[in-house]
Amino acid sequence: MKKYIKFFKYLFEFIIIIIFFFIFKILGLKISTFISRKIFNIFGSIFRSKKVVSKNLKIAFPKITEIEIKNFTNKMWNYYGEIFVEYLFLKKFRYDDLNKNIEVVGQHIFDEIKSKGENVIFVSGHFDNFELMAMTIEKSGIKLSAIYRPLNNFFMNKIMESLRTKYICKNQIKKGRSSLRDLLRLFNNGSSIALMIDQRVSEGIKSKFFNKDAYTTTIPAQFVKKFNCKVVPINIERKQNSKFKLTVFTPITFNDNDSIENITHSLNLWLEKIITNNPSKWIWSHDRWK
Repeated sequence: MKKYIKFFKYLFEFIIIIIFFFIFKILGLKISTFISRKIFNIFGSIFRSKKVVSKNLKIAFPKITEIEIKNFTNKMWNYYGEIFVEYLFLKKFRYDDLNKNIEVVGQHIFDEIKSKGENVIFVSGHFDNFELMAMTIEKSGIKLSAIYRPLNNFFMNKIMESLRTKYICKNQIKKGRSSLRDLLRLFNNGSSIALMIDQRVSEGIKSKFFNKDAYTTTIPAQFVKKFNCKVVPINIERKQNSKFKLTVFTPITFNDNDSIENITHSLNLWLEKIITNNPSKWIWSHDRWK
C-alpha cells in the first residue's frame, strides 16, 4: 500500500511541477521568478518542515532570535523559488558568454588548473543556484565530473538528470558507495571532481559542523590521501536577479600527516565560514544533524 501511495504522490508532484514549468517558460525568466518566490514563500513550509529549518539554525547560531529565524527562512524560500525557475533557463546560462550572467572571481585559478592539466577536487555547498558552479567550471575548459544526489521523486529525477547532463556537467556521477569506483576511473583519466560537502551521508564519518557531530563525506580527503591532489573551494552568490558572482578560492594543499578526519574537519570549517557570512543563502531545510 505504501508503495502505491508514494507512486501517486510523486506522480501528482510531477504533474504540478510540469504545469508550472510550462507556464513559467511562457512567462519568461523575470515574471516567473517573481511569481515563484511568492509561491515558495507561501507553500515552502508545507513540503519542508519549519521545525527542521528552525532546529538547524539554532544549532548553528545558538543565540539566534525568532525574528532572525523568520527572516532567514523567508529569504531561503525566495532562493528556492528563483532556482526552481532558473532550471528552465539553463540553456541561456550555458550558452551565454561566460561572464554575462556569472562574474568569476579567481578565473586565473581555473586557467592555471587547465594549463597545467591538473586534477583537483572542487568543493562547495548548496548556496544560491549551486548548479551553476559545475557549469561554470566546465565552461572554463576544465574536464570535470560532478557528483549529484538523485531526487526521491523518480519522475522528476529523469528530467533533472537530463538537464544536468545536457547543460550543467556532462559527466554526472550518482552519489553513493558504488560511485567511488567511477570517480577513481574518471580522475585517473584526467577529470577533476566537483561535489557538495554539506549534505548528510550515511557512508561518511562524524565530523564537527558548527560544533556538533554531523555525518560528512570523506571523498575529498580520500582523494587527497591517494593522489596528493589539491582541494579548490568555490562559492556562488546571487548579486541581483539572475546575476551571480562565483568565487574561486586559493587551492588548499594538505600534507602527508593530515588524516582523513583532519582534512574533513578542515573543509567543514571553511563551509561554516561561508555560511556564517550570509546564513540566508544556504539551504537549511536539509536534516543535516539527524
